[in-house]
Amino acid sequence: MTTTRRTFLGLTAAAALTGITPAFAGRRDQQTLYIGTYTSAGGPGIGLASYDAASGAITSTGVLTGVQEPSFLIMAPSKNFLYAVNEQTDGGVTAVAIDAPGKLRVLNRQSTGGSAPCHLALVADGKYLLSANYGSGDVAVHPVKADGSLDARTDLVKHVGAAPHAHQVVEDPTGDYILSVDLGTDTVYTYTIAAPGKLTEVAQAKLKAGAGPRHLAFHPNGRYAYVANELDSTVVPCGYADGRLTPGTPVQAAPTNTPQNYPGEVVVSPDGNFVYVTNRGHNSIAVFAVEDGGAALNRLATPSAGGDWPRHCAIDPTGTLLLVSNQRSNTITTFHRNEQTGTLAPAGSFSTPSPVCTLV
Repeated sequence: MTTTRRTFLGLTAAAALTGITPAFAGRRDQQTLYIGTYTSAGGPGIGLASYDAASGAITSTGVLTGVQEPSFLIMAPSKNFLYAVNEQTDGGVTAVAIDAPGKLRVLNRQSTGGSAPCHLALVADGKYLLSANYGSGDVAVHPVKADGSLDARTDLVKHVGAAPHAHQVVEDPTGDYILSVDLGTDTVYTYTIAAPGKLTEVAQAKLKAGAGPRHLAFHPNGRYAYVANELDSTVVPCGYADGRLTPGTPVQAAPTNTPQNYPGEVVVSPDGNFVYVTNRGHNSIAVFAVEDGGAALNRLATPSAGGDWPRHCAIDPTGTLLLVSNQRSNTITTFHRNEQTGTLAPAGSFSTPSPVCTLV
């Protein structure tokens, strides 16, 4: 489509009403990408982009301004809303309406009651939004209204232990349990949730002291999960049943003698055959083969992440593209993923300020 000056001005005026800086995606067959950033480090807000899974190319399409420190994003099951943490001392969560592709509108913000929220989960078929407050070491619960906005907080559960730092909250594949990963207490806590939005603890799984569990991801069969430990640079395969994790033998996320490596994100391929972990410090992506039906991991390779400090990664819905957010080099790199071998091949690099999360 040819863009005239009149068309551009009309798009600019419409975008001004939504807080979105306009740009042009180009091809209509490209998929939408939302980018979480640190506004205190130069990030513009929630970045908007499109990407082509076949080529790995990313194109900026604008930004939703006015959302502070949106370092983690999550999509509602309806695809009509997304939610962002506000990773600040006075922590909050922001609800955003997706009125059309690339057209976002802030609905409201609620306090988490804690500090530095860094992760979110939608649970109970999207009825509640849970946030992990890293700074204060607790988990907050907000009911989600029919219009996608957030109701007042209904619970705030503090992790028990010395110096808790809740780093992730995630619903298990059955939808019956919620797991919260705590880096400070080296523990994964399991909860159930019931109306009107109250959490009840049902189990704890202890990881090695000083391991610093950061994130976990479930195998598609639901019987295993993989915990990335930030402080001792390991990944731990865990058995899982009825809300209870059983940690197995840790494997190193980076080559032997790699100094100061801090694993970030862990993701599992859709077929359950491979696990990928970002290595901050070594600046690589650890590629693991899943063995023994899910019970074990074998590290195959650690290719370069193509940037500095790869904090987050995501596999796109086709299963063929891995997107990596390199926080310190201000780039998102893309990799073609071989579904048979798990290997990664560089596809492209996209420059954007302070990317720390990619939502596809």
